[in-house]
Amino acid sequence: MKRPLFIILAVIAVFVIVSFVFSSLFAGRSASVTPQGREFGFGGGAPATEAPAAAPAFDSSGNGQVDFFDTGSVQTQERLVIENADLALVVKDPKARMAEINALASELGGYVVSSNLFQSFTSLGREVPEATIVIRVPSERLDEALDRIKEGAVDINYENRSGQDVTNIYIDLQAQLKAKQAAEAKLLEIMDQATRAEDVLAIYLQVQQVQTEIEQLKGQIQFYDESVATSSISVRLIAEEGTQPIEIGPWTPQGAAREAIEDLIRFVQNFVDFLIRFVLLTLPALILIAIPLFLVYLAGRAVYRRVRRSRVEVEEVKSEDVKQ
Repeated sequence: MKRPLFIILAVIAVFVIVSFVFSSLFAGRSASVTPQGREFGFGGGAPATEAPAAAPAFDSSGNGQVDFFDTGSVQTQERLVIENADLALVVKDPKARMAEINALASELGGYVVSSNLFQSFTSLGREVPEATIVIRVPSERLDEALDRIKEGAVDINYENRSGQDVTNIYIDLQAQLKAKQAAEAKLLEIMDQATRAEDVLAIYLQVQQVQTEIEQLKGQIQFYDESVATSSISVRLIAEEGTQPIEIGPWTPQGAAREAIEDLIRFVQNFVDFLIRFVLLTLPALILIAIPLFLVYLAGRAVYRRVRRSRVEVEEVKSEDVKQ
């Protein structure tokens, strides 16, 4: 009993000593950080204060604090809308039309995202060409591009336009970017004032993390800038011959009766021809083939009977010898 109790007490003592050592280390590190570093919040640029007011953020110049939520400094933000279009056209030559749309995208200051030319089959099993092309053009020229794409089309199967308002997302990303940039500037200022190597290393790692987040935010903002500046147009080009309906001619009983009589006459002719060929060709040929086969059969049967008869005679002689 004493030995297990001693082991338990030793384990508890080790845990107490380790906890005391770690507490001393963390207390010493927190005491070495400057008051500015303790007040600064690295998550979004707001200081860790107990005031219930709106969270302020440091100015990127490091000279003071700016309240991003001050209604007097907020400017009216223009609505940012991503506009796209999707349509299907019936044209005479999908390949030539796709080349025209390609040239149109370059003319309007846009570019081709993707294009594809392939073969499809109609309901009658006929192979016809078909194409798809996706382009991006400046948003302010979207209506002009759609009008010129639809020029000369035989028919328009469908046309869809969509818009996505990303104003709130864009403003939020801009606010996060300003906060991260302010945090980066303040961290660099704190790193310049730090004297201990371990403090400099810790702040440097935080600066790297903040800079990574800044680059990610810039990438997202650039994506929305490009999406708003240009509109996507997806066009499906269908060959005119692939949309032609199935045509059924008028019903004419006289023609059906005439065709039936003609078919009957052809059948009688073919049947008489068959009888003539069978009597004059097929039947004699079968007789010529059957005569040799029948002779072979008779010869084989005679040989078989002779062999069988000899076997019977031998067995009868043996049975008589056994009886004697």
